[in-house]
Amino acid sequence: MSPKVLVINSGSSSIKYQLVEVDSGEALATGLVERIGQPVGAVRHDGPDGRTSLEQPVPDHEAGIATILELFATHGPKLDASELTAVGHRVVQGGDRFAGPALVDDAVEAAIDDLSTLAPLHNPPNLAGIRAARRAFPTLPHVVVFDTSFHSTLPPAAYTYAIDQEVASLYSIRRYGAHGTSHRYVSHRAAELLGKDPADVNVIVLHLGNGASATAVRGGVSVETSMGLTPLEGLVMGTRSGDIDPAVVFHLQRVAGMSTDELDDLLNRRSGMLGLSGSSDMRDVHDAVEAGDERARTALQVYYHRIRAYVGAYYAQLGRVDAIAFTAGIGENDDIVRINSLAGLERLGIAVDAERNEGRKKDECVISPDGSEVTVFVIPTNEELEIARQAVELVAQQG
Repeated sequence: MSPKVLVINSGSSSIKYQLVEVDSGEALATGLVERIGQPVGAVRHDGPDGRTSLEQPVPDHEAGIATILELFATHGPKLDASELTAVGHRVVQGGDRFAGPALVDDAVEAAIDDLSTLAPLHNPPNLAGIRAARRAFPTLPHVVVFDTSFHSTLPPAAYTYAIDQEVASLYSIRRYGAHGTSHRYVSHRAAELLGKDPADVNVIVLHLGNGASATAVRGGVSVETSMGLTPLEGLVMGTRSGDIDPAVVFHLQRVAGMSTDELDDLLNRRSGMLGLSGSSDMRDVHDAVEAGDERARTALQVYYHRIRAYVGAYYAQLGRVDAIAFTAGIGENDDIVRINSLAGLERLGIAVDAERNEGRKKDECVISPDGSEVTVFVIPTNEELEIARQAVELVAQQG
């Protein structure tokens, strides 16, 4: 019988979940609990009975997990602990302590809590979901998969910042990256689609969503990635600035009198496409361009410029690129972004076929012309399946 894993992705006010049959890769059920802690929560469960939607109070993550169990019991499929191999959990920040998935115990929980200083918006709610799920399934193994783990293979030249190394060591300042679970899944899937072993393939993955990152993958392992100590560095994102001269922070402190919290809010929540164009939704930006909005046009040019710069840099780091893969919400659905992000790179063997590229892509596909030196893919990411696979592998290793 194919192993089944309940995958939980717990956010500050939401819990995403999926029941995965690992061998087939099929999602037997998916769902989302939103607005946790607000007067009325929103719940969605997609199972064998179709979609069930509810509005009811969900005061905390404990109540969220209880609601999920009720949905499985009422609307299926049956969630019998004896039929589950594990419960898999996504955690954003594993620091330099976790180079792979970990079996949850009290010490691992404490480590996730300690690492919250590096991901204060993500690790605490991730941990809340883990604790609630452990109470709900006390006899099952719980496995955490860290977004940072795939990037633990970065060489020192890639992860080291050029600051005083005593300060860096004391405060754990280095590049950790993010979206690693997605980058691993997509890069390995690209190798499979090329009919090759991941160890023989070099891939640049462009994970473009509200949060966005690029990763250079050599022989199946991450060797460079755009996000840094936090998910703020790198590409232009929905509300995050991406790369910026750090002296901008000092300038705004001195000249504008902005506090640390105000600067954090500016760079994480009021920058990126929102700051450039007035909207963080790429669909709105495209509509504005069509209406003649020059501010929106410039915003898109900045967005493309940054992606091309990273693709070029990673091509130089890898020396040879076999594939480029677009993934995540924008990468999978925005044909305008895909074709413009790689425009002008034909001398590197990189091209996009306009007809193949057209429209949203729900399935894996090639969007480069036949015979291209570099194959350009669109590969829908599947972080839940990747988490489930890693959970099953770890449980099997533990015997």
